[in-house]
Amino acid sequence: MPKKLVYILSIFVLLISVTVYYHGRAVVGQEMPKTQQTQATPQPQESPIVKLGNEVLFSDDYYHLVEGKKVGLVTNQTGINSAGKSTVDVLAEDEGINLTALYTPEHGLDGKASAGEYVESYTHEDLDIPVYSLYGSTREPTEEMLEDVDVLLFDIQDIGARTYTYISTLNYCMVAGEKYDTPIVVLDRPNILGGITVEGPVLEEKFKSFVGVDKLPKAHGMTVGEIAKYFNRNIDAQIEIVPMQGYQRNMVFQDTGLPWQQTSPNIPELDSSYKYMATGLGQGTGVYQADYFHWIGGSDLDASNFAETLNNSDLEGVEFAPEYKGEAGGVNLNITDYHKFNPARTGIYALTYAFQFGEFDAPKSSFNNNGSDDIVMFDKIMGTDKVGNWLEEGLAPEEIENEYSDSLNDFKEKRENYLIDKYDAQIMVRYNDTPLMFDTEPYIDNNNRLLVPVRRITEALGASVKWDNQNRTVTINKGNDEVIFTIDSQDVYVNNESTTMDTTPVINDMRTMLPARYVSEYLGADVEWNEKWQIVNIE
Repeated sequence: MPKKLVYILSIFVLLISVTVYYHGRAVVGQEMPKTQQTQATPQPQESPIVKLGNEVLFSDDYYHLVEGKKVGLVTNQTGINSAGKSTVDVLAEDEGINLTALYTPEHGLDGKASAGEYVESYTHEDLDIPVYSLYGSTREPTEEMLEDVDVLLFDIQDIGARTYTYISTLNYCMVAGEKYDTPIVVLDRPNILGGITVEGPVLEEKFKSFVGVDKLPKAHGMTVGEIAKYFNRNIDAQIEIVPMQGYQRNMVFQDTGLPWQQTSPNIPELDSSYKYMATGLGQGTGVYQADYFHWIGGSDLDASNFAETLNNSDLEGVEFAPEYKGEAGGVNLNITDYHKFNPARTGIYALTYAFQFGEFDAPKSSFNNNGSDDIVMFDKIMGTDKVGNWLEEGLAPEEIENEYSDSLNDFKEKRENYLIDKYDAQIMVRYNDTPLMFDTEPYIDNNNRLLVPVRRITEALGASVKWDNQNRTVTINKGNDEVIFTIDSQDVYVNNESTTMDTTPVINDMRTMLPARYVSEYLGADVEWNEKWQIVNIE
């Protein structure tokens, strides 16, 4: 066949393909025939929503940080990408990168060592490179450990708690990086609890330890990258944060679509990471956790009274069920709303009521002028010895909250300087606990109503939508229900009956935007607005 004819045919096929493609992308807000109608069915969540820092690293904007360099990687079993592949393997397979050393935190490279267990350094069997333990003979990389490294990467999933030691390892690595002139690149990851909940007593200087390396509250509400920026105010290391794409501060881990990986032996499942701060804070008091942080209680506590009191407290997003373990009475936690659940606040309430109902004592730290202070683990976990005193004084949980509120508010104000702007929360719309993704962002209009693109929300609700360009109406059908909206009009017809809204549908960015509450409720769904988290829940 002559080359000229092949060329002409190729152009013809391309034109047909483009026409079909754009016809398939026809959207409400563009002109379409009156009779054109799309029957929508609920679509699965586009997963993952979030692109991790360890994936963004290989983009044109960040690859230069590692290209042609000798790279050290601080990681463990949580260092995986959205496909579940280890960052160790990804780096080792990249011909443009020379992976020369690995560094592991508490629990080791595979995350199987018990809490507090000494971890040995060794040589990686497959890669023939050193695997340096940062929970063995040293917790800070030595000059010798960094001598064959141009840049040190950090890729570990944190769980959002000051006392979880992975961020302590990050801090120590940054200190070593500054000391030995080694740049640190943090591959950012989500805060499992989200970035809205910031709660608990703020650590005081003299209570710094490996379970609290800096002045943070129990729940800090920051990503690993943001924590690194916060740490660096006192360290001044050369750091670079490789940010995530698609992450918002009002996302909890489930919203990201990312795969969950056990973070440590006692955090085998996602719920354990949420409950860690709520149940694992009574070291040495006789109040303890069990069942991987799902249960909290103590000897001779009345489980029913304990549960009833907690259920009648102002603790959102969680319910408490009484359960005995031998002579110990306690409660199992059932999280009902992962956004509303505040684990650090819940822990303060649970511990306070346990002290009120049972015979418990707070361990005491001792302070000596010669610097040989003996700080008990309870005070290290709390970051202060004041909480133990408040408990023994019989303060109510609300009074304890008030006692630490000033330092917490001071931290919140300082924290703002280290947050990553691109993570600032946009309004999230969730249907049956699944975030909906839009090609045009929802927004609050002048009538204080949330407007969303009609096509996506009707798809989620399992409805069909028809656009009448001549009359500028949107007709939505679901089962026996029919709702007709008119652009720029407050009038709406619901099953042929006229009613009025307090706002109007509009055309914005070539998309028809309808009020989410009215669309949902007219089609029989319930709508809840969470102002703190900027989330609309539709069920």
